[in-house]
Amino acid sequence: MAHGGPRLDYLAGFCCPPGGLAAGKPRVLCHDTDIFLCNGSEFVYVYEQEGKVLKAVYRCPDQVWHMELLPQPRQLYILCAHSGIYCVSLEQQSRLMEQTDGDGQESNCPSGVLPVESDACIFPDSSLCMFTLLNSFVITLSQAQGKWWLKLHELQGPERQSPPYRQVSEVGFCPGPPPGEAEGPPAHFLPVLCCAASPGTMGSGEGLWCSGGFVLEEPLFSLLFGIDVAMLESPMILCGFPDGQLCSVPLKALSSSPPTDGCHDVSNHDPPVKILHHLEEPIVFIGALRTERRAAEEAEDEQLFGDSGCDCVVAVGHYGKMVAVKADQREEATVPELREYCLRGPILCAACGSGSRMYYSTHSDISAVDLDRAGDSSDPEDAESGTGVLPPVLAPASLSICSVVALSLSSRASEGESELLALSAKGRLMSCGLCSPEEPDVELTPAEIGRRIKELLSGIGNTSERVSFLKKAVDQKNRALASLNQVMNLSAALLSSQEGQKPIACTVTANWSCLLLRDTVTISCLLENCSEYSLEEGWTLCVQLLPSPCALEEESVDAATTFTFPIDQLLPGNKRELTLPLGSAADAKLDLPLTISCALYYSLRDILGSGSESPEALDDFLPDDSPLLSPDREGICLPLSECTIDMLQCLRLESSPPGADPPPLAPAPPDPVETFLQVCREQTEPTGGKDGEQPPAPGQGSLPPSAASIRVSSELLKTALKASDPEVPLSCATLRWLLAENTGAAVLSSGTLTSVRGAAPDGGEVQLLVREVSMNDLSPAGPIQAVEILVESPSLADVCRMHHAVIRRIQALVLEQAAQGSGPPDLRMQYLRQIQANHETLLKEAQTLREQSPHGEDGAAMAEKLLQIYRQLRNPSLVVL
Repeated sequence: MAHGGPRLDYLAGFCCPPGGLAAGKPRVLCHDTDIFLCNGSEFVYVYEQEGKVLKAVYRCPDQVWHMELLPQPRQLYILCAHSGIYCVSLEQQSRLMEQTDGDGQESNCPSGVLPVESDACIFPDSSLCMFTLLNSFVITLSQAQGKWWLKLHELQGPERQSPPYRQVSEVGFCPGPPPGEAEGPPAHFLPVLCCAASPGTMGSGEGLWCSGGFVLEEPLFSLLFGIDVAMLESPMILCGFPDGQLCSVPLKALSSSPPTDGCHDVSNHDPPVKILHHLEEPIVFIGALRTERRAAEEAEDEQLFGDSGCDCVVAVGHYGKMVAVKADQREEATVPELREYCLRGPILCAACGSGSRMYYSTHSDISAVDLDRAGDSSDPEDAESGTGVLPPVLAPASLSICSVVALSLSSRASEGESELLALSAKGRLMSCGLCSPEEPDVELTPAEIGRRIKELLSGIGNTSERVSFLKKAVDQKNRALASLNQVMNLSAALLSSQEGQKPIACTVTANWSCLLLRDTVTISCLLENCSEYSLEEGWTLCVQLLPSPCALEEESVDAATTFTFPIDQLLPGNKRELTLPLGSAADAKLDLPLTISCALYYSLRDILGSGSESPEALDDFLPDDSPLLSPDREGICLPLSECTIDMLQCLRLESSPPGADPPPLAPAPPDPVETFLQVCREQTEPTGGKDGEQPPAPGQGSLPPSAASIRVSSELLKTALKASDPEVPLSCATLRWLLAENTGAAVLSSGTLTSVRGAAPDGGEVQLLVREVSMNDLSPAGPIQAVEILVESPSLADVCRMHHAVIRRIQALVLEQAAQGSGPPDLRMQYLRQIQANHETLLKEAQTLREQSPHGEDGAAMAEKLLQIYRQLRNPSLVVL
């Protein structure tokens, strides 16, 4: 494809909204010497190209999605997001310039900004997505109730001020998101709307004005839209939707029919909506080209709406799919030829010239393609030998202009050449002069040589910027691919090692530490990298603390707490220890047991670094509909370990001297039950005790500490603890086994201790006593030797927590021995039935006492009786075999 080198000129710079310009919403219009520009923010700029000055700035109420210009009268129609269409008269520019200081700087806004007031909104509709102008008609496209609605409005004359328009008709049809999805346009794509006409529609002399519209030759117009529409001489409204469907609606069918639903057959006639093609990807551009040169034509840069019209219609999708339709005039008949091409995407915007060239922009370049079949081959015989009138393949030619989000093509009649106006993602407005492919080489004057030198220097600067942009993008993708490869390798290694040692291990232990002069229970998470991969930046260790359902507080079941620790780097073979405070005896309440889960998390949102803040930056790396980027799957989570922390691990031990009897428990903080009983006694003795004694203080009564015991068969413990020292008594070995996971149990390694005393996390004292007993009445074969584990504490809650921790270990021990096939000895069933009957009697008696509500001395006696019954229930005469 012959193509002259472009002449690039920077016109002005405009402020970018935060995050850069978004593709699909910026727009550039050119009329005479004025350029109308919106950059996706709430501002609309009017720039004079000849004087290179910013004439006016309009501030709209919301983000600008689209704008159109009506030359006579000079009015600018602006579509704002979720608001409607506003009409601005351009005659106010002169008053605006008088209010500004006129400094003439290109990169700054004038000091006076004209606000667009709410009374300028002529189409207040929050569901509007797109609109276009056709002479005195306004065609709007909105999405509501799961359908797309195309509405036709006729503008009123200047003598009629209210209302400024009259709705003629509307049609609803189903292309686009199916019913049931959220209403409103997609986040990244807006529909495309334009008009097509045949030369017959211009016979009235009114002319055709439509920004982005085009005139088609009669054969192509009839083939595309049908003979009936061609005879009707009606302009066609073309709609390109984000789901990829290309539809058409005759304008006269709308202007002469009541509101209909195009999804169904209404009034026994065909619906006016016709689906022309389906690109299966969002449509970003619809245009027309003149692909055949004729001797009767004027220069190629003739205005777009010539008498002959265009002979080819193109539609371009976001991901690079393009369709072209042309009329093939053969000897027997005229048939349509449709070809699909694949361009390199994603395509942000496109524009058609007055000839056979189309220009489109990606993140990295602007390319030009020529649909003239003669221009596809240098040998005319090769061009004539092939079938069809469209080239079989397209050869894009680069213009070396990167990161452009809006394009517009205009013709400068004074110079006789086409001009491409481009708006970059950084807010720069550029003018690119496009030379004719048949421009002959002539001798240049000194002024032209100077201009060429300036253009070459400008091209060098633009090329340098483009190279820098491409290098940054390539480096970013390489880093992202390296990170993703490391994440996938580590994930595969962890998921494939379900049994045995994992390549990444996390061990959790409970400790007592002194933090800020307070004794606090902490857990230490030791993260060890045993794999051959390195944990780089981006990985996070997540530790979740979840109270078990058996915790005393009912509301604590769902009160999960998660701690996150970013990992900068953990090389193979290295370890890292992290500490979490669980609670202190002074001001915190710790619900035990706790389930602690450890996992590694890697965020896929951060895989491209800081450059991934804009959604368009992910287009080249991951598709917009990739499941990896969906809101509910934004990262990779790899579970490491799960463990339970109970009272035995959090007990702060204080050992007794070997051979000594366990000392009595020191007074502990008042228990709620004991305080209640003492208050009841005080109510029955308001004048004090006997002989003038003072009444005891609350919590200082003579009640013994709460206790709970469990007996385990000696044979069961000997089988389970066979790895222990045979010279150590069974009671001492059992105590060491119970406290094996307690980091402070080193005091038990020396001596033969059978009892320990310690402090609970809430400060209460707890005593654990292990002794050997004999069960005489259980088996007919003789006494059964057992080990009794006794738990005592002034706090009933601490007794329950300690008892649960002991039961949890014994349950695991019984399950392990049951798997080996060992059975229990013979038992006296009558004795077991008697124990069961006694417990049922105690439970009935406790239920009766709880239903009564006496006061005074009877209430205190009943409460003491109830506590005695609970003690008997907690100490059954049974043994775990």
